[in-house]
Amino acid sequence: MGGFAKVNAVSPLPLRLGIVTVSDRASQGVYEDLGGPAIRAYFTEVLTSPFEAVPRLIPDDQATIEAALRSLVDEEGCCLVVTTGGTGPAIRDVTPEATVAVGDKEMPGFGELMRQVSLKYVPTAILSRQTAVIRKNALIVNLPGKPKSIRECLDAVMPAIPYCLDLIGGPFLTTDESKVKVFRPKEK
Repeated sequence: MGGFAKVNAVSPLPLRLGIVTVSDRASQGVYEDLGGPAIRAYFTEVLTSPFEAVPRLIPDDQATIEAALRSLVDEEGCCLVVTTGGTGPAIRDVTPEATVAVGDKEMPGFGELMRQVSLKYVPTAILSRQTAVIRKNALIVNLPGKPKSIRECLDAVMPAIPYCLDLIGGPFLTTDESKVKVFRPKEK
């Protein structure tokens, strides 16, 4: 197959999707978490593969974020973990550092594309530090904190996520192609 990983067969088991909201104030109950529910709603809308969401609401603390990411991949069996919040330049914004610390491989194209898309809407997108990494056979992707920005960024990177999971031994994800058209190279 030309060096590409074999595409997994469709699994009857639901994919486990980690959703991590990183926010001091939301984790303390000061305000409602809108980011985590926005991520869940997005995947409910676009995925045709069954999935089980495994949510976490945690403060902006690097050790706590690292522990949550490790737990979601290593113990909870999540093949995809999506974070929201903590990607800006503020002192407490440490989600990218935590993500890189637990990763085996960096996937900088995800952050590059998300910033490029966000720049169409807001010039301060250059302040965002989203990134993505591979940990074992899971993909971890950082998203911004606002629901509108979450959707814009997921729309940009979602076409590549299923094939990335194929290549790292994750489950075979399918989407509603009227919402998101996934790219997978054609076999020869």
